[in-house]
Amino acid sequence: MAKLYFRYGTVCSAKTLNLLAVAHNYEAQGKHVIVMKPKLDTRFGEGVVASRAGLSAKAHVLLDSAKLPPIASDTSCVLVDEAQFLWPEAIDHLHAVAHSDGVPVICYGLRTDFRRQLFAASKRLLELADSIEEVKTTCYYCNRKATFNQRLVPGEAQVALGGDDVYRPVCAEHYPKERDARYDC
Repeated sequence: MAKLYFRYGTVCSAKTLNLLAVAHNYEAQGKHVIVMKPKLDTRFGEGVVASRAGLSAKAHVLLDSAKLPPIASDTSCVLVDEAQFLWPEAIDHLHAVAHSDGVPVICYGLRTDFRRQLFAASKRLLELADSIEEVKTTCYYCNRKATFNQRLVPGEAQVALGGDDVYRPVCAEHYPKERDARYDC
């Protein structure tokens, strides 16, 4: 039976790199993979799934609503990047793809935002996923496990796409301490 997987981690934990490796492995075996991502993520270009390590691929599907397109019958796996930006209803649809259509779905994303609050889609994934796996990395300031995303730029908006210039992976001890005092976030 196929499963819905949620692989989460902080920023800079190689989630997208892992997704690209999984896609490559399926494709190297001649299997059909669908790579999806939210349409709002245009950091590396529209429809591009890219890791900080420099690897990239074209997304097959850009999601801009809670509704998913039909999944082709020859699909071996669905991979979703930046799943935290989806709608909870889209997670329900992905769950149905795994359980009704029999296609494994692997979602990669953040669990919480920079305020340490769950994203709505991540909450739904934690409720529905058959397998939940943490993709680990170390704190920017020490060698402990990073558990939070520290925002480096001012503002309160939950959705602020960015990379190393905007966010850092930090442990609980360094979450409030090392941030530049000029920023109130």
